[in-house]
Amino acid sequence: MGAEPLRESADCLTQSPYALRPWLKHYDYWVAEHLNYPQRPLSDILDTVAIEVPDYPATAFFGTVLTFAQLKDRSDRLATALGHLGLAKSDRVGIMLPNCPQYIIATFAVLRHGAIVVNINPTYTAREVASLAGDADLRFLITLDSLAPLALSVRSQTSIGQIIITSLAEYSEPAGPAAALDGTISLADLMGRVGSPDVINASVAADDVAVLQYTGGTTGEPKGAMLTHANIFANVIQTEAMMYRDLGRGDARYLLVIPYFHVYAFTVGMMMGLWVGALQVLIPKYEVELVLDAIREYRPTYFPAVPTVFVSLLNHPRAKEFGLERVKTFNSGGAPCPLDVIERWERTFGRALYQGYGLTETSPVTHSMPQLAVRKPGTIGVPVPDTHMKIVDVETGEREIPLGETGELCISGPQVMHGYWRRPDATQAALRTDSEGRRWFYTGDIASMDQDGFTSIVQRKKDLIIVDGFNVYPSEVETVLHMHPGVQLAAVIGVPDAYHGEVVKALIVPKPGITLETTAILAHCKNGLAPFKVPQRIEIRDRLPMSAVGKILYRVLREEELR
Repeated sequence: MGAEPLRESADCLTQSPYALRPWLKHYDYWVAEHLNYPQRPLSDILDTVAIEVPDYPATAFFGTVLTFAQLKDRSDRLATALGHLGLAKSDRVGIMLPNCPQYIIATFAVLRHGAIVVNINPTYTAREVASLAGDADLRFLITLDSLAPLALSVRSQTSIGQIIITSLAEYSEPAGPAAALDGTISLADLMGRVGSPDVINASVAADDVAVLQYTGGTTGEPKGAMLTHANIFANVIQTEAMMYRDLGRGDARYLLVIPYFHVYAFTVGMMMGLWVGALQVLIPKYEVELVLDAIREYRPTYFPAVPTVFVSLLNHPRAKEFGLERVKTFNSGGAPCPLDVIERWERTFGRALYQGYGLTETSPVTHSMPQLAVRKPGTIGVPVPDTHMKIVDVETGEREIPLGETGELCISGPQVMHGYWRRPDATQAALRTDSEGRRWFYTGDIASMDQDGFTSIVQRKKDLIIVDGFNVYPSEVETVLHMHPGVQLAAVIGVPDAYHGEVVKALIVPKPGITLETTAILAHCKNGLAPFKVPQRIEIRDRLPMSAVGKILYRVLREEELR
């Protein structure tokens, strides 16, 4: 398949799509230039696999295995119960869980009604949950029993009507019930009340919003990227096309420690795993021993993770004993993977470590590394099928930059979001339509493309910090720092870290006459920020570099750090 017949001569190339899209000649032989994408709701993914391989194992979680038929039955029961509670089309439902079967069950129960999934990081503090829930106008929140007190504490500040709790023990071996708490409803009890699930015939169009995936951009203000059913379904098909040749439904095994609440795992883990009928081996929190044991027991065919995980495995003294050399595909995403980590991985385990690229606003995958064609480690690979890219000048965003030069990376394709939730100004700034009617997403990332169409990210959004694949927005951390009574001025930057990729560094000027202790600042941050956002390095200073108009010169701080 693909565009092989066009690869006949240099003369042909000048007249072929390769002149404008040079990456096409580096697609693997099974990858087609164009694909047709389902114009169906995402609930069809679970419906299809439950019909085709109903008795195949779908999830493995601490000794308990669910089949695809069992997943669908539980999801249908929850959908019925949510309908009885008044869930309606376009309602927003927060899912604040780690990786567990209940995440899949809840996601498809919500989507079946045409309601919208709002993914929430379960390590968020009450302040962060309240901010996100308020912006999304959540009606329901599904979370762990251990997080119920936090959820109840923010309920009065939001529109949350029902808090539904579950326990990781409910789907572990041996099973145990969720802890009861006044003001909440048990997920197991809800499903238990349903004798026979209803057939839910909600009118769900492909262009309806399926997921609000929050990202703060470079400002730190929460912005919900509106990802439609068509966006995510297309990205599942695009990503599968880049990865698979002859793998049939039910043959794959995914090891998933990257969290479902992150769009990377939501699409290429949960959704794509269901689409190909993969067994998903779920780990709710990264622990190197759990991962290694899972590799030895399940021999996964696909292991997507963030660079931190691969660094951790490389540094484990017994990693070679667990069979990593038998894993078909390792894929690094969520943050740039250093070239030396890729090279060390391949020398150590003899398996390629692939890297791709994507953004919350693109569902997320836009680029992937070919499997058997030309491969250029250190780049993000080539655009996936039906994805167009251009690199434009950073001043106006209107002039395309020649090959090899740097500019802002722009993406167009079926996976590009509908826009930002209730943020028309931000949507207008990020999405532009050209004279041919093509919608372009302006990523804010500085990149270059070589003559073969392989893309390199030169510089990420100037203020964004990525810790273990998670976005940290300096202004949000600075807001919390300024809440401390002894802080006069604060600036936050990201600094390189061999393990986390980057960590947060805070530079603080105390108020006159105040002596600040770093331990007190750290304790203050832990009360208002998720763990990955808490500064790992704190520097107390007499002053910060300022511009003539009184703005902090972050560029100078970063240059000082590099020196």
